[in-house]
Amino acid sequence: MWRFENVDLNIQEILFQLCGGIGIFLYGIKMMREGFQRSAGDQLKNILYQFTKNPYIGVLAGFLVTGFIQSSTAITVITVGLVSAGMLSLRQATGVIMGANIGSTITAFIIGFSIDEYALLIISIGSIILFFFKNHKANSFGQIIFGLGALLYGLELITSGIIPLHSIDDYHELAVQLSMNPILGVVIGTITTAIVQSSAATIGILQVLYAESLINIESALPILFGDNIGTTLTAVIAAIGAPLAAKRSALVHVVFNLLGTIVFLLFLKPFTFLIISIQATMDLNPKMTIAFAHAIFNVINVLIFLPFIGALVLIVTKLIPGKEILVEFRAKHLDPIFIEQSSAIALGQAKEEIVHMGNFAIKGLSESLEFVKTKQKKYADRTYQMEDVLNNLDHRITSYLVELSASSLSEQESEDQNKLMKIVNDIEKMGDHFFNIIELTTYQITMKVKISESAMKILYEMYDLTLSTVSEAIITLDQNDKDLAKQVIEKEILIDKMESQLRKQHILRLSSGICTPQAGMVYIDIISNLERIGDHAVNIANSVLGEKVHFNEMVFEQASTSF
Repeated sequence: MWRFENVDLNIQEILFQLCGGIGIFLYGIKMMREGFQRSAGDQLKNILYQFTKNPYIGVLAGFLVTGFIQSSTAITVITVGLVSAGMLSLRQATGVIMGANIGSTITAFIIGFSIDEYALLIISIGSIILFFFKNHKANSFGQIIFGLGALLYGLELITSGIIPLHSIDDYHELAVQLSMNPILGVVIGTITTAIVQSSAATIGILQVLYAESLINIESALPILFGDNIGTTLTAVIAAIGAPLAAKRSALVHVVFNLLGTIVFLLFLKPFTFLIISIQATMDLNPKMTIAFAHAIFNVINVLIFLPFIGALVLIVTKLIPGKEILVEFRAKHLDPIFIEQSSAIALGQAKEEIVHMGNFAIKGLSESLEFVKTKQKKYADRTYQMEDVLNNLDHRITSYLVELSASSLSEQESEDQNKLMKIVNDIEKMGDHFFNIIELTTYQITMKVKISESAMKILYEMYDLTLSTVSEAIITLDQNDKDLAKQVIEKEILIDKMESQLRKQHILRLSSGICTPQAGMVYIDIISNLERIGDHAVNIANSVLGEKVHFNEMVFEQASTSF
């Protein structure tokens, strides 16, 4: 027991409450974020992907998505990933990052309502929903409610741990120094947020400190600025080893927040006066005052620098020189005007987009092979990005074709439309299968599963054959080449034979003790996924062949028309 000003302080209890409170707070944020992400599915990423052509719209998208999932860090990391894959330019990403900063202020407003006393009740409601409602949407909603309760309860524990600091003379001296030296406050805010990797947590603690009169507003605001700088660390880590454009987008986040902090430090006294005036005019409680300060800081920061996005991009381009390569991953051919004007042209445009989609399937399969060979994470990340692209294009093309089906189509056009729908599904399924291969290889790395060199050598041969089959299937579709379609079918028969051969060889290795059951599971599942990719490739080839053909003693049923 330590004694300060005749007050007994149990240091262990204080530390336990602070550490436990921060842990529960962070877990609550994580639960809320996951609940929102589960309820929204891939739509959040699609919003960032589709609505960022204009940086101003990008700000709005970043704000809405961040406000929805309560994590600017998560959105910034996703944005870095999209830039890494070439799906966003640096200019587009800058708008999203600015919007994410504004969206991150929502958590502070939730805390500002001071509903801590209902934390346990909210946790209990969330628990009931989680345990008794198995519906996906209800379960996600339960996660959100439980996370909110955990966040509030963690904050209550943090408050209990912080209150005894009133009794420590050294802490009061530190608070005085913070008032006199704003840069020290910025440094403290930056370091603590970088360690915790959650600006929501550090701002929540700051709200408690100000509410308990442990620091004044002059000390709190520089720490608040530092919190915004510290939250950039996660994006910087995510950009390590990433392409040039991703490194630049992470640096934009740092430069934007750093410049904003410098501007506000120069005008700290007027800004402080503004916050005090707002607090008095609106009769805000201390926690809500910090929430307003956080929001005003970020909104003004965005308004100042939004017209100078080009200058920010130029700065980071000079700091990280090199040529940025942006590959167009958006839908390129789906012009809705053709649906009304010419269904034949619209079908042709849809086919062009499907070929475009197929080329990404080839790229994703190729990247997954590199991951299987090298085990380097960058190839897994690129494969995941390709799978995301396929999902997005699947949604866009399918919606286009469904809209087209509502117009007046001839019997031939209706048949072609149905055929294209099936091809889109086949290509999307290819993405699911090479996604599975990445997951299997990740499991192999994590569990340190060893597969013999001889087994891997023939697996690579099957992989190359599958990759060649898919590539030729997409060319077949593009060029309506029936001879090449027959070659695709021929190669798929070889893939089937190779899969059967590899299974038999695996059984022999397993029975002789050369192969472990774990290695066998990974190996067999990989070749099964490759075989299914081959099946989808042959479906595309079959769509091009316009009649019943007897081929290699097998009968293939085709539609009566071709493109």
